[in-house]
Amino acid sequence: MSNEFSCGGVVYNIDNHKMIFLLLHYCSGHWDFPKGNREREENYIDTIRREIKEETGIRDLTFICGFEKEIFYKYRREEQLISKKVLYRLARTHSKEVVLSSEHRNFAWDPYEIALKRLTYKKSKEILTESYKFLTNL
Repeated sequence: MSNEFSCGGVVYNIDNHKMIFLLLHYCSGHWDFPKGNREREENYIDTIRREIKEETGIRDLTFICGFEKEIFYKYRREEQLISKKVLYRLARTHSKEVVLSSEHRNFAWDPYEIALKRLTYKKSKEILTESYKFLTNL
């Protein structure tokens, strides 16, 4: 079994006094947050910034202190079992323009309730719920 470590961002914007969250529609068919594997010499924040920029074109990110969540899961790539850890941080942007990478089919800026329904995976829904609760209690 191989191990992978990725970092991702729960990216939000404020539109007409309402929080909206950025979700990406991956070519494999699922909806999730921007994320990717950490490269050598990168810290977590650098990885998240790079991945969000590569996947969406968004550069202006302000990371919210006090929110950091990890998830763990296993998946198969070809015949190999992969154990994956993903660290998520919460980040605000003032941008809404998205330029998708070739890894994605589409994107959405959704309010919490719609984003929760759109996300594919249970663990991603949990991350979104924790992010939303954190933001509404600031």
